[in-house]
Amino acid sequence: MPKILVVEDNEPNREMLARRLERKGFSVLAAPDGEEGYALARAESPDLILMDISLPGMDGWQVIELLKAEPKTRDIPTIVLTAHALVTDRGRAVEVGCNDYFSKPFDFQQLLETIGRLLTEKNPA
Repeated sequence: MPKILVVEDNEPNREMLARRLERKGFSVLAAPDGEEGYALARAESPDLILMDISLPGMDGWQVIELLKAEPKTRDIPTIVLTAHALVTDRGRAVEVGCNDYFSKPFDFQQLLETIGRLLTEKNPA
């Protein structure tokens, strides 16, 4: 069962996304802020990370940059989920090493397809 880390400060959004992913067969870890997301990613080595950008304390960009700088976490596929859909954000996501970028609200089915593709690329059969 693939393990997904959801880093999202909005509790209802975090819980809803976690429930939907669990129903699809994923094990879900959840963090309400960047610091906890960073710690969980390092401790649990999830198969994939869904990262909000606007987080209290350490923002998503900072967390991603730290994770991509560490050998243990650099290859974890990371998808940005953000309500701040600026043209420059998509470019920045690529620059810091993210695998994809979704602006909120997003199509859950499309997100699932992207997750499936990234997990298959990470662990080909």
